[in-house]
Amino acid sequence: MSNEPSPELVLPTYAPVPASALGPALNEHGYYVGRVQRNLFWVTDGTYLSAFLATAEGVVLFDAPPTIGHNLQRAVDEVTASEGTTNKVTHLVYSHHHADHAGASSLFGDDVVRIGHEDTRRLLLRDDDPARPAPEITFADQLTLEVGGERAELRFHGPNHSPDNIFIHFPDHDALMLVDIVNPGWVPIYNLNLTEDAPGYIDSAAKALEYPWTHYIGGHLGRLGTRADIELHQRYIADIIASAQTALGSVDPTPYFVTYGENAWAGVRGYLDAVTAAAAEPVIAAYTGVLASADVKELTYTTTFMIMQSMRLDRGAGSQVHP
Repeated sequence: MSNEPSPELVLPTYAPVPASALGPALNEHGYYVGRVQRNLFWVTDGTYLSAFLATAEGVVLFDAPPTIGHNLQRAVDEVTASEGTTNKVTHLVYSHHHADHAGASSLFGDDVVRIGHEDTRRLLLRDDDPARPAPEITFADQLTLEVGGERAELRFHGPNHSPDNIFIHFPDHDALMLVDIVNPGWVPIYNLNLTEDAPGYIDSAAKALEYPWTHYIGGHLGRLGTRADIELHQRYIADIIASAQTALGSVDPTPYFVTYGENAWAGVRGYLDAVTAAAAEPVIAAYTGVLASADVKELTYTTTFMIMQSMRLDRGAGSQVHP
């Protein structure tokens, strides 16, 4: 084994995070719990968000991210002690099946009533993860959940981030919960927030704005969102689409395929990487300092690649029929 010291790790530097992207400070346990409106509350660890309704008949929890974990019950205990209501979680609603939003579900035992889309049940049964028991109550299109005189309207508008991701509207609390679509104040993480259906994802922001609400619970990072956050997200995505359209029409594929000859995939890689870079760079320049992490190139690059591929494959952009 060499006794030579390891070379110093050199990490890239990025633009400061805009103050508008940051949420409130966390407490000594590593979470923050705040009131959305009346008896609807939100919880964050700075990276993930959950929400709950504190009713006279029990607490209805919306998502159970494992990074928040046991702090979910601590947040419930804190709020219900102050409100003078029961701290027992009686219902748990899944926004979708992904483990990063549902992986603490098992902490609430076998007696809690779990609710989700019918595809959430199908996917959780497939995944067979004891941390995420499948919901017993499911729906195909919509369900009104009423507990302790409070209600949440659950609606499925089709696949977007995942095949089962739902809209959760709180009509009596002026709020909408829609997870993994808009990260208020931030760009999407890799590949359009790791989305499985790009057209559905892109359309979801407009669908969200069709609902009446003031407070947005997006599932990620440290603060609630506003309608202005959704509109800013839409502009970012629209600018990527427009820039990708321009790049698809202007980047010449010939040099890549001539250079790599029989190695067809190398030619494809070279061409698509060039289109992605040409499309992403103007967007990075425009949104650095506006949306947090816009200048983290891998994020805007992979989101641009995902959108550009959807434009090609789902919308037919740049498709040419051989004469």
